[in-house]
Amino acid sequence: MTLTHEVRTKEALVRIEGVHKYFGEHHVLRGIDMNVKEGEVSVIIGPSGSGKSTLLRCVNLMESISAGRIYVRDELIGYREAGGRLHDLSGREIAAQRREIGMVFQRFNLFPHKTAVQNIIEAPIQVKKQSKAAARAKALELLDRVGLADRAGHYPAQLSGGQQQRVAIARALAMEPELMLFDEPTSALDPELVGDVLSVMKDLAKSGMTMIVVTHEIGFAREVGDTLTFMDGGVVVESGDPREVIGNPQHARTQEFLSKVL
Repeated sequence: MTLTHEVRTKEALVRIEGVHKYFGEHHVLRGIDMNVKEGEVSVIIGPSGSGKSTLLRCVNLMESISAGRIYVRDELIGYREAGGRLHDLSGREIAAQRREIGMVFQRFNLFPHKTAVQNIIEAPIQVKKQSKAAARAKALELLDRVGLADRAGHYPAQLSGGQQQRVAIARALAMEPELMLFDEPTSALDPELVGDVLSVMKDLAKSGMTMIVVTHEIGFAREVGDTLTFMDGGVVVESGDPREVIGNPQHARTQEFLSKVL
């Protein structure tokens, strides 16, 4: 069965224009162009070292770009443009932009000394200045949404990897972001735990959340993705409808990669 969800508008929520990234002399991103519409699920696949995760980290301001522009809802990310030149934003301005972008990592990064609900309420209280009562009520609602209503008082060590990742998703959602980034969210999980996390992501997609997902889960890309981008060597090799790219890849490198993962 194919999942479908409505893309609410034709406007691009995310615009990535000519983005380059160097780490020293290592040229990791080599002129990336990509648009993600509001309400769209944009899936990125590719071999290790292709620049997928670095691209997400640039969108989330965890890495600065070396050239190009990234816009989220027409707001330039990380910089202010004046007189034809880019100027770095202050730490406070960057933090304000980052609040609108949720990110879920390969490793769950939960606070080990805090329960599931305590992990979720931390940022809304500290960053958004919500009351503890309001933050807790929202956290419990989110735990129920990801199927963990009965695990609110559990510490990370008492949860499976899949449960920890679902708590991490709830934690990101607690900030009410307009964009969610997923960096290989299932790659650290035992195979039998992957389905529960993907199910939560599918529900998010159906709700209209704009998502950029770096993953090796080709089935998820085919079923849920609105667009599929194949990256290799820091460039976009091929992009299009996931069913078409997976079923009939046009580029030899895409064909080679998919033949190894399908």
